[in-house]
Amino acid sequence: MLYNFLYPLAGDFKIFNLFKYLTFRTGGAVVTALILVLIIGPKIIAWLRKKQKEGQPIRLDGPESHLENKKGTPTMGGLMMLISIALSTLLWADVTNQYVWAVSFVTFMYGLIGLVDDYIKVTKKTSDAMSARMKLVLQFAIAAYAVWWISSITPSDIAYTVAVPFTKNFVINLGQPLYIIFAMFVIVGASNAVNLTDGLDGLATGSMLVATSVFLLISYIVGNAVFTNYLQVSYVPGVGELAVFCGAIVGAALGFLWFNAPPASVFMGDTGSLALGGAIGAVSVAAKHEIVLAIVGGLFVIEACSVMIQVGVYKLTKKRVFKMAPIHHHFEKKGWAETKVVVRFWIVSIILAIAGLATLKLR
Repeated sequence: MLYNFLYPLAGDFKIFNLFKYLTFRTGGAVVTALILVLIIGPKIIAWLRKKQKEGQPIRLDGPESHLENKKGTPTMGGLMMLISIALSTLLWADVTNQYVWAVSFVTFMYGLIGLVDDYIKVTKKTSDAMSARMKLVLQFAIAAYAVWWISSITPSDIAYTVAVPFTKNFVINLGQPLYIIFAMFVIVGASNAVNLTDGLDGLATGSMLVATSVFLLISYIVGNAVFTNYLQVSYVPGVGELAVFCGAIVGAALGFLWFNAPPASVFMGDTGSLALGGAIGAVSVAAKHEIVLAIVGGLFVIEACSVMIQVGVYKLTKKRVFKMAPIHHHFEKKGWAETKVVVRFWIVSIILAIAGLATLKLR
């Protein structure tokens, strides 16, 4: 919004020329979102405590320490992130950019699904709320519309293509129907993978911070013709504006981590995890780096796969591969302290993020 109102005045006031630069506006989005979360965080946490009283229901089959240490902690903390992301994006992004609106649509609609799910959990005092089938139907419907929207504003020669990492200008043209299905699974898969990762204080928040920082850089590069020509990746005009949106997520995640660090004062809940996962999935689709997301967000993939393996093997053999799934609980069951699991998983996410960035150059 500042860009739309102030940059046109740059001819008369040179200082407003700053708003031309994505780097300046992205930095502004990071700082704004961070400050907003730190300001509204205590008020929202106090309000959630008052309304929820007993806090988020804790899984009875989970690690014993959770029943003791996490009882009474409120959920729906994702609200403070979504509010700050919305305000900082509106403030610093070009509000005429369709990519920003399409990705925001996914983020906040998924956040709404998560909010309803969290509300049911809290009011009914159960760890199971909205049915998995219902959530998936809603998520796929939202993703289908978003993918159609993004594809309609992407240059036709690359709209339905998938880039293969570590190759030069090698893309697979899936065609419209198959690509839309593929991209839908990317967005829905990312959303649910982040949701499954959100089981320990700071784990999902810190990992999202790392992954989103990488896609901030990827969005900026993909939207710049000079960089894409040098790195031999697809140029997507306008998608660079998503760097501002990613910057808002980075700032919001940094602020939320202040309250979510062990021992957490608040959980993001499905309100936050479904929204943030959907956001990074949608950004990867807009930036034409869907496969790279599986590398950058490899920790989320591992967490999701551990659940699928556990469920699949148990159905076939009635035996468990892990002591508990998702896999972060497996290590807790093995005796690792929660903070050790979180920090070591952060290290894994950083390594995978570096590997994902390497795909831009190693071709």
